[in-house]
Amino acid sequence: MFGFENTFTTCKGMTDYFETKSQPITKVMVWQAYKNVRANKGSSGIDGMSWTYLDKHKKRELYKLWNRLTSGSYFPKPVRQVEIEKKDGGIRKLGIPTLLDRIAQEVVKQKLEQQVEPLFHNSSFGYRPNRSCHDAVAQSSRNTLFYDFAIDLDIKSFFDTIDHDLLLKAVNHYCKDAWILMYVSRWIKAGIVQQDGNELPTVQGTPQGGVISPLLANIYLHVVFDGWMGKKHPEKPFERYADDIVVHCKTEQQAELMLSRIRKRMESCKLSLNETKTKIVNLKGASIKKYPKSYDFLGFTIRPNLVKLQGKESLIGGIFVSTKSKSSIFKKFSKLNIHKRRTSIEAIAKELSPMIRGIINYYHKFSDGSMHYVWYQLNIRLLKWVRWEKGLYKKASIKWLHEKYKMHPRLFPHWQLVHP
Repeated sequence: MFGFENTFTTCKGMTDYFETKSQPITKVMVWQAYKNVRANKGSSGIDGMSWTYLDKHKKRELYKLWNRLTSGSYFPKPVRQVEIEKKDGGIRKLGIPTLLDRIAQEVVKQKLEQQVEPLFHNSSFGYRPNRSCHDAVAQSSRNTLFYDFAIDLDIKSFFDTIDHDLLLKAVNHYCKDAWILMYVSRWIKAGIVQQDGNELPTVQGTPQGGVISPLLANIYLHVVFDGWMGKKHPEKPFERYADDIVVHCKTEQQAELMLSRIRKRMESCKLSLNETKTKIVNLKGASIKKYPKSYDFLGFTIRPNLVKLQGKESLIGGIFVSTKSKSSIFKKFSKLNIHKRRTSIEAIAKELSPMIRGIINYYHKFSDGSMHYVWYQLNIRLLKWVRWEKGLYKKASIKWLHEKYKMHPRLFPHWQLVHP
């Protein structure tokens, strides 16, 4: 293998200092980084190296990577740019590093994260150990109990507009290891290769898709926003997941003043708010102006919901699956073209079940009532498959699918929620 697997498995906790060079990077660090990145899979970068190839030649390739990292002669390749569709219909550009560059980033990320993670704000949830989207959404809902107004912030093209000088200054402030700063600088300036093959330099931003990009983004926004809020406005609670931010205020005047101050803070740090998406939300307070009554956060909509608490009716921020999320799920179902599959329903269930479980695990965390229509629509598409595959009319198709449900009620995970 790579030549140190036995050391790694039999000498836990020991560091192979005898194998280091000018940079304090060990073979164990590279091996662990390879295993972490391999578990996340992912596609190839511009060099076309596949996991099949790397798994077969990992001893040679990982040794060369370690040798270059430790000597300081490692330089990353440009990232491969791909475009994916966003829920709102826009396009998000991702930068996919090569497999070896992702492994190198994981080495640095593990070291840098140990130093900065304990310093991060408690209301920062994105891409952090033992924290999730659900934690952020739950806290956001709880804060609406005591704060009538919320500011739904959207930073314009955040990952693409991070200032390199300010980012490196922030990294250097929290981490004094020169080799980490050196490699971070090389990654953010590595360039991109567009889908048409043109190569462009990167003068700002850190590409989404890189292993270390989320950590760098957290460091940047910790300085720009989290730390600033903790110092200047500790009485205003907030939730931040990467660049998705919600700030809570008690009154309309507080919300307007707070938004003005945040806007100035962002501009002073070479960021800007997306004015069409950033908004003040009035959940249940008195106001002069009219504001939206709900906000979307991480795939959920938080809006006033009348409930009984200790025998009294109270308005609290209820958590519902957002309309955008449901539309996105419908699009996934539509692209599958289930009705055109010439195969068994068991084969369809095997293919769809992982996706269905993923949707249930995420969107049914707080309540499943708003998802019933989604699963009803999926059953409609399965019914259409029955009509096409079995050549049956509507009533006969319904009967066939219902009989299949009675025989195998767990064939599709969502049948436990909405059966055909």
